[in-house]
Amino acid sequence: MADTVLDAPTLRALLRRRDLGLTLRGDEAALAPDALDIPLRWVHSSDLIDPTPFLSEGLLLLTTGTQFASGSESDTDGAYRAYVTRLRGRGVAGLGFGTEVVRAGIPPLLIDACADARLPIFEVPYRTPFIAVARANAEAIAAESYARRSWSLAAQRAISLAALRPDGLGAGLAELARQLDTWVGLYDTAGTLARRHPAGALDAATQAHLDREAAAVLRRGARAASAIRVDGRAFTLQTLGRGGHLRGVLAIASEGMDQEARGVVTSVIAMVGLALEQTHDLARGRGLLRAGLVQSLLSDDPSIARRVARDAWGGLPVAPIVVALAETSSRNADTVSAFLELRAEQPGGDTRRAEDPAPRVFFGRADDGLLICTEAAEPSLIDDLARAFDLRVGVSEPARYDEFSRAYAQARSALLEGSAGVTHFSDVARKGLLALADAGLARIFAQAALAPLLAHDREHRTELVETVRVWLENDAKGDAAARALGIHRHTVRARIGQVERLIDRDLSGFAARAELWAALQLSS
Repeated sequence: MADTVLDAPTLRALLRRRDLGLTLRGDEAALAPDALDIPLRWVHSSDLIDPTPFLSEGLLLLTTGTQFASGSESDTDGAYRAYVTRLRGRGVAGLGFGTEVVRAGIPPLLIDACADARLPIFEVPYRTPFIAVARANAEAIAAESYARRSWSLAAQRAISLAALRPDGLGAGLAELARQLDTWVGLYDTAGTLARRHPAGALDAATQAHLDREAAAVLRRGARAASAIRVDGRAFTLQTLGRGGHLRGVLAIASEGMDQEARGVVTSVIAMVGLALEQTHDLARGRGLLRAGLVQSLLSDDPSIARRVARDAWGGLPVAPIVVALAETSSRNADTVSAFLELRAEQPGGDTRRAEDPAPRVFFGRADDGLLICTEAAEPSLIDDLARAFDLRVGVSEPARYDEFSRAYAQARSALLEGSAGVTHFSDVARKGLLALADAGLARIFAQAALAPLLAHDREHRTELVETVRVWLENDAKGDAAARALGIHRHTVRARIGQVERLIDRDLSGFAARAELWAALQLSS
């Protein structure tokens, strides 16, 4: 009975079957590498001189040699070599010759042709029907399929048991890597490799390539599965979560995976996706709590927020803090929050108590966007956030918690005045008060105030606008303005008088001068 059990559907396994009595002709060392260990998809028999139209790759062909009648045109060296060349080109894995049916043995010319083409040829004795060879290979295929299905069920059971451990997600992924004997990695919503098994299995270049691919998939925001090759090694990337609400990417080194292995991976994807969705539901509840604490902090009384935050996740970042306001959308709100959740779990350098490390960041939904509060000494976190999600972010100056509302107002002003990336309130403030005005409305008033001067310059080719600008820049001093313009001081005085008449303003007072100066600045 043991002789009838096959390890795999290969020619080597068939040759080992004593009940079949098959004999390899020629030297195995002269064959192509692993020629006897190629998986056989099927066994087919044909006596056609050209059976290739009816064959497919990976088959074992059996023949009685009827097409090679002794002394015929096909019983020549050229005919045998042409026959073998056709079989080799079609991807036939081996040739079996049934003896004592038409020919007493295998024609030597056919053996030589197979040897030169490195195609295995073996003798099938008269007592062994071709159907027995085909049945033996079919049994091996069925046995291998059953073994793989059994392995698949056992692997899924082991992964399910691992998922019941305290760190179910990590344990499940580690068991998947062990069962498949391959590398497995899980990327979070920000494209950061959160888990990998086994650690250190990939070189730096391969890891960097996968990091870029995972980040690109997450930026697209759509559910997708992709197969890539990195330095000749196959990898599969599968998004987790719903389209527009991705929770991460599962990456697997997938070289040589069969259908059963892919089935195990599919079950793990479902398990990981469910675990991440459950985590998202918890995160949503925490998000509502955070939003409430934001409103409490905006009252400039941090006492309630401190007590709740300490019990919920270890406290608030240590002051002095900076407040940031990020412009997010419904498309990326979940992934941005998940990014910050992960960073919030990493303690900062200072602590409130030795046993309670302060989190690096607190965040929550505010009326004007996503509010982020972090230690003033941790500016890189906000830069990382803006870069990872291509966000516009306004950042306040350092403040205490009893100045939270002022810091929030600064962050909001920086966000409104900024463009792409991170804008700091200190940079906006250096531009002066005019930079904080409603640019569109102020420019309309400025254009209206200067319209009479612009029209006069245009019609009479005068330089009233330039003259009054230089005059104001020189503190309304006629002599200094005249020197700067290269004209006589009486000419400056005459032009300023003309400006006063055209705009109907007395420029002897500071208020009128300031208003005209603002109009000139906004119109430039």
